[in-house]
Amino acid sequence: MYSGYITDVEGIKVGHRQSEEGMTGCTVIICEEGASGGVDVRGSAPGTRETDLFQSEKMVDKVHGIVLSGGSAFGLDASSGLMAYLEEKNIGFDVGVTKVPIVASAVIFDLNIGNHKIRPDFQMGYEAAQYASENEKSQGNIGCGMGATIGKILGPEYAMKSGLGSASIRVGDLIVSAIVSVNSLGDIYDYKTGKQIAGVYDYKNKKLLNTISIMKGEYEGIRFPMTNTTIGVIATNAILSKSEGNKVAQMAHNGYARSINPIHTMADGDTIFTMATNKVKSDVNIVGTLAAEVMSMAITNAIIYAKGCKGLISYCDIK
Repeated sequence: MYSGYITDVEGIKVGHRQSEEGMTGCTVIICEEGASGGVDVRGSAPGTRETDLFQSEKMVDKVHGIVLSGGSAFGLDASSGLMAYLEEKNIGFDVGVTKVPIVASAVIFDLNIGNHKIRPDFQMGYEAAQYASENEKSQGNIGCGMGATIGKILGPEYAMKSGLGSASIRVGDLIVSAIVSVNSLGDIYDYKTGKQIAGVYDYKNKKLLNTISIMKGEYEGIRFPMTNTTIGVIATNAILSKSEGNKVAQMAHNGYARSINPIHTMADGDTIFTMATNKVKSDVNIVGTLAAEVMSMAITNAIIYAKGCKGLISYCDIK
């Protein structure tokens, strides 16, 4: 496993709420002072909120919170809970009569794991914000990782349990961190060793299969279920403009590509946000390169910390 957590970046708070019955949950990432934001949506089946405001020509230049949520499009409702919490604390974009918290969101599909009638909603988002802390370190079956699964090209009966992962890199005063919910169609590889560590699993013969081999026709029963999407956040104390934040999010997708194969398919909605607290001078190329590396580290942690449940095994069951 890799060290660090996204709360290593000063000013970043994280909170989680989840339902074991629903096998779903949400994770909120808060910067009360406001962070320079960025986003890059690569997958073709995304569920997102407020991504347009990250375009460099748009007026608003700071984001106060990002919500990673289960529940498919229903889970976007959790963002309203975070907004209400932040407004109560007088945090947001000043419009005179009030302050409007700038909150973006992305969702994963996990409706087929537990009780599909239970989804992250206003209350779950509000409670996640209430319990958000600069000391949060939880990974695995927590928050948006509660219903995360991987390796679904032969259907859910061949899938494995995944989760939420985080990691951090320090270079001098610069900190670049990631948090990610891994809910991919593809298999997972540890980018440093190149070894497949999770993905499609043959429960009968107790062995890992390979999605690319399956796509090449070695197995029957190929499916491309719209039940995927890996979503994450890069947080850094670097000074970044919005355009640079977008570039960092773009480069961080290289971390997805190193660790998940296949990735960015028509059946994935892969999205990465950037939150920069603007404390340390650094070159955007350095920040983006570290973002890709730390995202790969966080993906591995999402697999390692996940626990098997609901009939799905995890990495710790087969390692």
